Amino acid sequence: MTYAFPPGGMPDLSDDPAAAGSVFTTAYAFIPGSTMRDITASLLPGWAKTRCWIIARPLTGFAETFAQYAVEVAPGGGSDIPEPDRGAEAALLVASGQMTLRVDGDTHSFGPGGYAYLPPGVRWTLHNTGSEPLKFHWIRKRYEQVRMIGFPQPILTSDAETPIRWMPGTETWGTTRFADPDDLRHDMHVNIVTFKPGGRIPFAETHVMEHGLYVLEGTAEYLLNDRWHSVGPGDFMWLRAFCPQACIATGTGPFRYLLYKDVNRHPALVML
Repeated sequence: MTYAFPPGGMPDLSDDPAAAGSVFTTAYAFIPGSTMRDITASLLPGWAKTRCWIIARPLTGFAETFAQYAVEVAPGGGSDIPEPDRGAEAALLVASGQMTLRVDGDTHSFGPGGYAYLPPGVRWTLHNTGSEPLKFHWIRKRYEQVRMIGFPQPILTSDAETPIRWMPGTETWGTTRFADPDDLRHDMHVNIVTFKPGGRIPFAETHVMEHGLYVLEGTAEYLLNDRWHSVGPGDFMWLRAFCPQACIATGTGPFRYLLYKDVNRHPALVML
């Protein structure tokens, strides 16, 4: 398995800036990986030897439930206070390098494909104790607590350890589900979606969940609202609620993306 990450650096200065194909509409944003360069990276308070690309953030009238980062940590870098919001939950997927994650006093090591879900309230630290840059994807959401349901527990696993659940009637389109989809304690799912060559979403999905889709490997034609986009490794698709979507995998290898969606909660009837 491979796990794409922003390229950084600078593109050839002779390139046409419009050629990357970035699109921002009222229904979705398409952000090609080629736009995620050094000059669009940010630093984070409380993190050492670290930079990140913030590729999604709560945006009024668009997608409002989550933020998504691609984070690069140099050897010896990291944070003892990574999360500034005590009410936030996190999902982490390692793209490359070695991550040392300490969760409520226990130390865990992750290589490429390593995955962690961290519920609100847990104490965690994250460091790069290896000799190469650590690159990982980080999704943050403010947890929506329900009085009669307890908080979820941390999940510490990997892509390789988690089986793909193929959709009914097909083995060309499936989902790696790190959290039990029947566990109502979870108010977000972060999955890896896999298509074999020629696999497809056979209808235009139109639903209340917001999405962040970061392409990890492979190529596809992806329908966003009313337009098909050619997508590949490192591209990001950011969908507000009810944006139609469909997919046709192209190429000779698997097409895979990291998927965020908000689930398992009543919509608020009063805007706060």
